[in-house]
Amino acid sequence: MINAVEDGDSCRNVVTQLAAVSTALDRAGFSVVSSAMQYCVTDPEGAKEAEDGLTVEELEKLFLSLS
Repeated sequence: MINAVEDGDSCRNVVTQLAAVSTALDRAGFSVVSSAMQYCVTDPEGAKEAEDGLTVEELEKLFLSLS
């Protein structure tokens, strides 16, 4: 991305690349939160005992922070 800007690539190409990166990061974040939510729903006791276990409410807040 930086190389594209430094090399004088077109604004269209730079913005397209930025949009692709942003979309990929959003999808990764949704995937992580979704997996954690599934774990908490299917094994709530195990989630409570986990060192970094999150409540359903905390996961919901994380999920909403991605939007």
